[in-house]
Amino acid sequence: MKAVVVHGPGDLRVDALPEPKTAPDRVLVRIVYGGICGSDLHYAADGRNGPYTVTEPLVLGHEVVGVVAGAGQDVPDAPAVGTRVALHPATPCAPPGTATPTGLHLDPDGSYFGSASTRPHTQGGFVELLEVLPSQLRPLPAGLPLRRAVLAEPLAVVLHGTARLGERIRGARALVSGAGPIGALAVAALRHAGAAEITAVDLQDVPLRTAAAVGATKTLNLAEGGTVDRSAFDVTVEAAGAVASLATVLDAVRPGGAVLQLGILPREPVPVAMSAVIAKELTLYGSQRFDTELDAAIALLAADPALDAVLSHEFAVEEAAQAFRCAADPSRSAKTVLRVSADPDI
Repeated sequence: MKAVVVHGPGDLRVDALPEPKTAPDRVLVRIVYGGICGSDLHYAADGRNGPYTVTEPLVLGHEVVGVVAGAGQDVPDAPAVGTRVALHPATPCAPPGTATPTGLHLDPDGSYFGSASTRPHTQGGFVELLEVLPSQLRPLPAGLPLRRAVLAEPLAVVLHGTARLGERIRGARALVSGAGPIGALAVAALRHAGAAEITAVDLQDVPLRTAAAVGATKTLNLAEGGTVDRSAFDVTVEAAGAVASLATVLDAVRPGGAVLQLGILPREPVPVAMSAVIAKELTLYGSQRFDTELDAAIALLAADPALDAVLSHEFAVEEAAQAFRCAADPSRSAKTVLRVSADPDI
């Protein structure tokens, strides 16, 4: 079976791997679509993501959807073969339908698809057949296309973060800095949570067009002279993972407002004017992955076809190198998707 594997910095390959044999307590899923994330791009280009370095071949991918292809004999109530599913990429993870957040995503000993944070590495989902725990399965509603459903994982990340802002969002003037896939999904999440106005800012026109398509009421290209009003927003979201972007949202939020740090900043110390947090009595929220929000993300995707606008490009798995180049260029792409399965009937 085909798999997208990083072997080191700049060494991304489509390898042929042996098909897995289903363990008694596992479910086998045929992966159909996989979304390329920023962490995948870092592993492919640099051989590392933050502090995690690739030391053995690593199958990438954690934003994946597909169909059930089989189940082990010890899986009670196994979904029928052909059931369309999204996958929770974390272990441990809360069972499907869990209503109360458990904090399992903060477990320091946990693992995540396509991550070099563990030894051996936790292999990812850019592979034709993937063996998973039953608790990682999330059946999809009939009306949700598999292609749109590939946004479930990044949308769950966004919903986990925006939930930390709570009721501050309703009726708020909101700013999203960085309109890539996470920023665009943050715009959609803020809209669904009741924000009155949503301004998206970026350095490229393509992300801003995507943000407008999913609900931004105003967009600004900062590279072309756009400026953000100071202390004008009730809540601000940093979604670019850039120090300059964080400075923008700290400056733009009003006294007593709240800032959500949704982008992944460098691990190393960064120069930030934290005096603004003190002087304006701001609340600064961090956010890490997600816990139980995958169900809510799936429901929102089923209810909002406008989110198709986030999906800009699709490539066959054999074209992985081209797909990664596209995903790394925000001037031309939003979310780039791999068609992993070769089955034409899916």
